[in-house]
Amino acid sequence: MSEFDVTEHPHRRFNLLTGEWVLVSPHRAKRPWQGQVEDAGEDNTPSYDPSCFLCPTNTRISGDVNPDYDSPFVFTNDFAALHQQTPDAQRDDEGLFVLSSVEGTSRVICYSPNHSLTMPELSQPQIQGIIQTWIAQYQDLSTTYQWVQVFENKGAINGCSNPHPHGQIWASSSVPTLPARADKAQAEYLQHHDKNLLLTYAQREMADGERTVVENADWIVVVPYWASWPFETLVLPKFAVTRMEELSDSQQLSLADIMQQITIRYDNLFQCAFPYSMGWHSAPYTSQYEALEGRQHWQLHCHFYPPLLRSATIKKFMVGYEMMAETQRDMTPEQAAERLRQQASIHYKTANTNN
Repeated sequence: MSEFDVTEHPHRRFNLLTGEWVLVSPHRAKRPWQGQVEDAGEDNTPSYDPSCFLCPTNTRISGDVNPDYDSPFVFTNDFAALHQQTPDAQRDDEGLFVLSSVEGTSRVICYSPNHSLTMPELSQPQIQGIIQTWIAQYQDLSTTYQWVQVFENKGAINGCSNPHPHGQIWASSSVPTLPARADKAQAEYLQHHDKNLLLTYAQREMADGERTVVENADWIVVVPYWASWPFETLVLPKFAVTRMEELSDSQQLSLADIMQQITIRYDNLFQCAFPYSMGWHSAPYTSQYEALEGRQHWQLHCHFYPPLLRSATIKKFMVGYEMMAETQRDMTPEQAAERLRQQASIHYKTANTNN
């Protein structure tokens, strides 16, 4: 039998944050594709759309009129998934039928008034304005709720229902499943190793470099060792920080730079408005984490989960084996990182205009 080759032979990798395994089958990347092909969308989006519910001065489906905003605009979602006033309910029928009511709120954040500009096409000061808005939302919502989830679904292929560049902020009275797992994993790592899990991981990735896509003085973006999605990335600070509110002005500016850099490389990979789901995880706002020393196991981080696999029109499906057994990917995380790392730092639209 030949010697094991990580780029050719099937193997499993362990996700430290979720406690789950990922099957890696790099040889399958060579298989022909005769499956579904998606619409790549168009690049000629107007800067203002009179029919868009999110553009400035337009009327939303609720009847509310958007202000003539020129910076990030936040409002309560007209179809919020969580309600601020929900009747209390707790049910447990022999551990078979368990229910718990939840309170919360759902907000929308329009990144800019321009209907056509996604995050990689915004300036660094504009992205810094988005970060400052995230921080303001964390500060506001954390006084009432245990968990604040900042996220973005970009692209129709990824379930986005409105093309105007925007993100969302959902807050809830309980800590959801995935961040609860991350909380447990980080706490256990600190207990067993006397180190912060993600800060130690970032330091190891910085030293290795094989999975690094881009980095600056304060932040590093890697395709995580345990990545599930083909071009999944993890944004990590190089310093200890539990929540976004703790970032200094300079760290916010360098974060704006890193968010611009990774999203530009995504767009350049397949010369399209690259779809993804992006979200931030930070220490929950529960009573035991009120003091900084109580949440030292936490490290602020951001996940990017893009669905595209081979091109702008072919996406990865999480079906079959993934739903019944465990997540599976074809190319290795190292191969994905290399492809992203090779992309230009100038957005392809700008480069094409200059040419």
